[in-house]
Formats: sequence, C-alpha cells, structure tokens
Amino acid sequence: MERPVEYVVAVDRYLAGSRLSPASQRVYRVTLSTWGWLLVGRIPPTGSARRGAPIPVVALSRLDGDAATAVVQEAAARRALMYIDRRTYEREVSILRNAAHWWAARGWIGPQAEQALKGHVTSRDGGRVAPETSADVDPARVFALRAPLREQALWQLIYETTAPAEHLLALDVSDLDLGLRRIRRKGGTPRRVDRIVWGDRSAKLLPLLTIGRTNGPLFLTERRATARVAAADRCPYSGHARLSMRRAAELFRAATSEADPRGVGWNLRDLRLAGKRDRAAVAAGGRGRDSLG
Repeated sequence: MERPVEYVVAVDRYLAGSRLSPASQRVYRVTLSTWGWLLVGRIPPTGSARRGAPIPVVALSRLDGDAATAVVQEAAARRALMYIDRRTYEREVSILRNAAHWWAARGWIGPQAEQALKGHVTSRDGGRVAPETSADVDPARVFALRAPLREQALWQLIYETTAPAEHLLALDVSDLDLGLRRIRRKGGTPRRVDRIVWGDRSAKLLPLLTIGRTNGPLFLTERRATARVAAADRCPYSGHARLSMRRAAELFRAATSEADPRGVGWNLRDLRLAGKRDRAAVAAGGRGRDSLG
C-alpha cells in the first residue's frame, strides 16, 4: 500500500484496516482528530464541537524521523494541560500510540513517534507524575504574590471567569469587550468561549495589559517570535509570540511554590477550581474567599 502524505488519510486507512467495532471506531476517529490539531500546535475543539470537527491539514512526515519525538511529546504535553482526567488522557495517548505502531509496521513512519508515547503520563504542568493530585489553592495567597502584570491578569481572569486556561490564552486583544467585560460575539465563536465574563479585578488589569494594542494575541511571551511562529500567534506591534499553555503553567507553578504549604507550587487548573468553588459558595448564599484576603 502506498505511503499516504496526509495524516488524515493515514487515520482513514488505519481505521479501515482495524478490527474495531463501529462504536470504537467513532471514539478513535474523534481522538485521532484531536491529536491532529495538537500535532500542529493548535487548540482542538471541545464538547459537542469536537465530534465531526475536521482534522487540520497535517503532513504524516511530522511523525517520521528524529524530529517526530519532539513533535509528539509537545502534543502530548499540550493535551495533558487541557483539563481532562488522567484516565481519558492515558486512553488518548494509547490510541495515538496504537495508530503510530500500525503506520510504522507498514513503513509509513519510523518508530520514533510510538517510542515517544510509551509510558508518557504527564501532569497538567508538564512534569511526569505518579497518581494525579489536586491541591486546595488559596486565592488570597496567590494574588498577594508580587508578579508581572501579564501573570496577574491571567491568574485573575482564570479565577474570575473559571474558563479553561487554554481558552483564555487563545484570545486576541480584539476578542475583548472591555466595556461589557466579556468576549465579543462573532460568528463561529464556541458557546463556551462566548460566555466568558469577568469581574472587577480583571477589569482593572486588562486595559493596562492591552495599552496601545488593538489586535494580536492577548498574552505574549517576553521574547520576539521566531520566523516559524504563525502570524495569528504573533503580536503585530512587538513581534512577540502568544504565551503557550506550557509556559503559563510553569510560571504559575514556580511563582506559587512559596505560597503553597507543600512548597511545590499550584496548578492553573486548581486556581480555576478555586474560582468555581468560590462562585458556587456565593451563589449558595455563602461567602467565597476574597481573592485579595
């Protein structure tokens, strides 16, 4: 059988040649579609939008040769940061590993992709862990930390909106309606993203973060982007790249190590859960923790 050029064709042939039941094939197709987005550094659709979403154009050669190790490990690290439970993550890694094994057995790719996924169980902050753990974040201690404006704005936005961090990092300046404190409505916006609204503290920080910028990524790296960074992920004013989920998680972990009683630092997911908990307490008539103490 001739080697396919595109990842989507390789997926079709793998599923056609497998002995999976129709139900399992549907699960495998959705999962491999999600990996297609991740393999090119893009955020996959979530919820109901995930089913039936087309796989981006991905060259199967991305999974071949020595470079495949870094490509696959980066994709796996991004997926681990997307607030899915450990069991789901491990199942999805297994599905991609099985597909990579099938493709390698036919000589379409080398063994590097499959080998890169063996034993790949990663925490949402990018570090290898044993059982999944969660910590009770104290927002008052988080927001009392001395941190750059970018981090303060991101942390407050996660806490106040309780939106997944990867959705917030994917925002552009033009997506913000600063007056109404919400995301601008526009065609094709996923419902979950469209409902993002924020409170007083984010409302004070976001205008400062976006001074002089009307478009481009909302959260930026400290350095200028390389030539390989897509235009959509590059600031048209400074040339800096969009802040990645991995880097944002690393910064939060490092910054909160002194506030965490365990001394290891907290996860952005735990900050989001703290926001959800406090919002529920307020809705129930209780008093949520004041993020300023």
